[in-house]
Amino acid sequence: MQINGKGRAGTAVGALTAAGVLVLASCSGGNDIGNGGGERENGRGGNEATSPPSTVSAGNAASEVEAQYEKVVRTVLPAVVQITTDTGEGSGVVYDSSGDIVTNAHVVAGAHRIQVTAASGGKTLDAKLVGQFAPDDIAVVKVSGGSLRPARFGDSNKLRIGQMVLAMGNPLGLSGSVTQGIVSQLNREVSTRREGAFPGATIGDAIQTSAAINPGNSGGALVTLNGEVIGIPTAAASDPQMGGSAVGIGFATPSGTVQRIAPQLIRDGRVTNSGRAALGVMVRTIIDPTSLQQTAVGVVSVTRGSGADKAGIVPGDLILQVNGTATPSQTELAEVLAKLKPGDTAKVEVQTADGSKKSVDVTLGELPGS
Repeated sequence: MQINGKGRAGTAVGALTAAGVLVLASCSGGNDIGNGGGERENGRGGNEATSPPSTVSAGNAASEVEAQYEKVVRTVLPAVVQITTDTGEGSGVVYDSSGDIVTNAHVVAGAHRIQVTAASGGKTLDAKLVGQFAPDDIAVVKVSGGSLRPARFGDSNKLRIGQMVLAMGNPLGLSGSVTQGIVSQLNREVSTRREGAFPGATIGDAIQTSAAINPGNSGGALVTLNGEVIGIPTAAASDPQMGGSAVGIGFATPSGTVQRIAPQLIRDGRVTNSGRAALGVMVRTIIDPTSLQQTAVGVVSVTRGSGADKAGIVPGDLILQVNGTATPSQTELAEVLAKLKPGDTAKVEVQTADGSKKSVDVTLGELPGS
């Protein structure tokens, strides 16, 4: 299974949750069921006056859910915008009243022109890039002169598997589209591929949702029924054997990550505290010329004073494994490190230039900001 973060002709892709089915069962009055011939357990007939079991009208319950959906859409959709660049299109979520808008880094990567239009329509506004952090696939752009209303971000740590969510964005250029789904799983490790100016990302705690991912949804809002944004739809799974997207499997960057990274970008234009572990090396993937298979990660340079430097790793070494997990490419290495924290100790298997192998303990540092 592959994870895709882009769509048609460089168009950004995001998660749009597919329709989840809500089944409401109700009990009706009448004779007791399952006690034989409609008689009560005491052997007397079923015409004795009794209190009927509690009932719930399916119609009323459905109406209540629909009303809640409508309320959430009215509240949150005005904070979802369409982002159009000279390389494609995507979505964004208004972060504050100053005009800062959160989106995916891959939506605006390499763009020279960025424009924003509210999902509800209105004047198109020019935007400028405030900052981006590719490892978490988060960027902030800013508009001025508009009257965009910010969304309310919730705590993604409180999400529950099976919780109903709404996705809002601009799939295929259809601005202001809304669908429903559920939280399918939590803390998924998701890596997206390099696309143009975007180097790819590894998200270690992604929200999996029942998502039919379409171009233009990336950077939009994944919203709970209390009207809180708890994720930014980011990527879709694809199955090469099926020849396209794997329906019902989409991923969103959790709001906890957004709320950690976005304020740094707004304040400094860069990330100064990534919270992500790093070995302290620059690497490249080594391809075997015979089999054309990825075999290892080659060390290009080592940061002076870093954990790798102190452990004796030097340029020209090959990183074969980290904590017993093979690292035949930069993606696999990033996935292993995404599970670790700065300050952790990792056991790294290295092959030196003379072909010998050794295992060293590396105290992990923090991934530098953008």
